[in-house]
Amino acid sequence: MGESRSESGRSLTGVWQGIYDYPRGAGPTTPFTATLIEAGQSLSGSVHEPCLVHGSPNETLFATLLGARRGSAVSFVKTYDGSNPAYTTVVYEGTLNEDATEIEGRWRMPSDWSGKFLMIRSGGEPATAEERERAALPAATTPALVPAGER
Repeated sequence: MGESRSESGRSLTGVWQGIYDYPRGAGPTTPFTATLIEAGQSLSGSVHEPCLVHGSPNETLFATLLGARRGSAVSFVKTYDGSNPAYTTVVYEGTLNEDATEIEGRWRMPSDWSGKFLMIRSGGEPATAEERERAALPAATTPALVPAGER
């Protein structure tokens, strides 16, 4: 098993539903959706979430993420796209549970703000390329053998 995998050996690639809390009740618990891509020990992906503080609740915020995974330790930097200047960069550091279905930890900003977050894997684990290829191929059929005298 590679160093970048949890004990279960599951990749982090997939869609995750999450929430984060603001410190000292400064804002509401905010839901987000993250799409993670794990390659080796590197993580990349994207995030979208409603703008519940410093903007319109009808506004959706978009961000990219870049980070790493070392065993059960997961860290990434979420960088917002700049459409709302109140949102810039946030560092996330968390721990992956044993069956690789949850990441829990803390987020922090350079301004000394920090809070908790939780991410939960959506649905089942994505299929590997080999599994997708097998599913796309028609089932193998064995030709019926007909004795020469019965044709």
